[in-house]
Amino acid sequence: MTNTVKLCARTRRALIAGICVLVAPWSVMAAQGPTWTADNGNGTYTNPLFYDEFSDPDMIRVGDDFYLTGTTMHAMPGLPILHSKDMVNWDFVGYALDTLDLGPAYRLEGGKSIYGQGIWAPSFRYHDGTFYIFSNVNHATTQMFTARSPKGPWTRTPMKRTFHDLSVLFDDDGKVYVVWGYQELHLAQLDASLTDIVPGSERIITQKGTGLGEGSHFYKFGKTYYITTAEYAGSFRMPAARAPSPLGPWEINPSISEHEDFGERKGYHLAGGKDVAHILPPDPSDRDHLSMHQGGIIQTPKGDWWGWSMFEGNSVGRLTALSPVTWKDGWPYFGLPGNLGRSPRTWVKPIASSAPPHAPYVRSDSFDGKLNAVWQWNHVPDPTHWSLSERPGALRLHTLPAADFLAARNTLTQRAIGPQSTVTAELDASGLVDGDVAGLALLDRPYAWLGVERSASGLSIVRFDENGARVAVAPLRGSHLWLRAACDFDSEQARFSYSSDGQHFTDLGPDFTMVYQLMTFQGVRYSLFAYNQRGVAGGHADFARFDVHEARPESRPAIPYGKDITLRPIGETHTPALLQPRFSVQDRTLGRIALVQGSRALTVAADGGVSLAPVGPGPAQTFQWMESMSGGAVLMSLQTNRYLHVDAATGTLRADSPGPTADNADLSRFTVR
Repeated sequence: MTNTVKLCARTRRALIAGICVLVAPWSVMAAQGPTWTADNGNGTYTNPLFYDEFSDPDMIRVGDDFYLTGTTMHAMPGLPILHSKDMVNWDFVGYALDTLDLGPAYRLEGGKSIYGQGIWAPSFRYHDGTFYIFSNVNHATTQMFTARSPKGPWTRTPMKRTFHDLSVLFDDDGKVYVVWGYQELHLAQLDASLTDIVPGSERIITQKGTGLGEGSHFYKFGKTYYITTAEYAGSFRMPAARAPSPLGPWEINPSISEHEDFGERKGYHLAGGKDVAHILPPDPSDRDHLSMHQGGIIQTPKGDWWGWSMFEGNSVGRLTALSPVTWKDGWPYFGLPGNLGRSPRTWVKPIASSAPPHAPYVRSDSFDGKLNAVWQWNHVPDPTHWSLSERPGALRLHTLPAADFLAARNTLTQRAIGPQSTVTAELDASGLVDGDVAGLALLDRPYAWLGVERSASGLSIVRFDENGARVAVAPLRGSHLWLRAACDFDSEQARFSYSSDGQHFTDLGPDFTMVYQLMTFQGVRYSLFAYNQRGVAGGHADFARFDVHEARPESRPAIPYGKDITLRPIGETHTPALLQPRFSVQDRTLGRIALVQGSRALTVAADGGVSLAPVGPGPAQTFQWMESMSGGAVLMSLQTNRYLHVDAATGTLRADSPGPTADNADLSRFTVR
């Protein structure tokens, strides 16, 4: 009851005439509801670490503490700093960058923008009591950020030149090196100011075509230097290089991680990556376009090795995965022995922690005097045209002239979260004047929005699509309403609806297809906007509340412990004899199971062969239960660290598949009944 009263009071402050509206049950649930966490609560985690975009990640360890930052492009503030004790549960610390204003394009002025540009590919480092972030900026020099605490304050210092996808190494002899470039990697020593290179120190250390890519991460482990990069050559992969000295000679391993997309299918995409008018359909047979690629390596205080990397999440954006690292022949492979280069989607946490599973952000917001940390402005905002105090309990956006939604200033955004989420914005549009439009948008290319438009004839509700313009319009009787977008990032379809009471919603317009594209270079972002279409400064819009409800917030695989089940390979009518009977699912802790039939259990031999044998302990009868991102259960044998599947050639059951694929060609994804 307390929460309901609190919400009602907030709504009352934001509404005209002081009338309190009853808050619908969905709103209360959204305010309190769970969000995606990688921690399964049973000693294991499930990738991705976050089900919202966290691209170009870089991680450091300082004592027992881990810190993470990543690309934020044109969104302000930028360079989020996250903190963790176990690399699975993360807390928001702050932003290293408030705003980056390098000219009109950064402010969406004069028809210019920095969509898909701005801050990207940061290198995160800690040395001698100082935290450093070195980050690329398009059409400007690389920027260096420094602070004595990750909480800040952070100082920005422009470097003297541009270093594409740089990585910095503080060596133990006092020298500081920088590596940068694509395929043809350059190395130089930084000067004492860390803003320029020592004259004469630059050299090319790897040639084009020898296997390396971009997105370098530069390390020294023991007496050996390592560089990991990201490359696309028929597939996304992570090559690495090593040398006894920064000057070389550098030996190249073409892949320490490859083909791992957790069974995710390639979703809707644009022709050429940038043709907004031509959306291409999903293609589950198109492999390796989503695989893990750009990332690095870290060691826990106890000496265990782990890796993290980015993979493509389709329209929700680029996601971050965590992987165990196995050293072999002096190379740090992502994955487990017997299946190097492939990472389990679900695995044992790097560090046991008593902290409850949690996410770094609070997504819903009642705008009570402060914006939640999850919000970022689209480009540099104009602080004179937005307020949280002019109408307490509401975000007020004053409309500025703009040609369209992409050109509108002071659009407030947050990253969409998957796999399914519904966002609802409460809007008072009574302050809009002729030519104003305000509402809820999905910032993407193409973009779409649902908003209220004021014209000489009054208010109307409009559903707009970048490809179809005004696809639906309906008159409005009142100025207070709720706008909703229900987004399914598995099907990549979004449905817009509106309500006059916050309880009963009416769909408006057709479903909208969401894509990932290379124009904003970001996934979908939920956005609150207001602008004037007639080229003048207009009125204002008041957003009283923004709620995010996640339909599937649990990362934990749905393991049917203690139940009798049948397993059937997806897309296959023939079922091997070993899978014909029903199995009892025996809990072996840490998300692991045995498949038992009476006194016998499914048993895996060292060569991947599968049979029934008397029930006993050990890895031969133990499987890590996971779920494919395209649906279906996958079971990894702890005997082989490979996956149970039906051999298409022989029709037999084996446990030697390297991992699931979206097209299920190796029949390693199963339906459970």
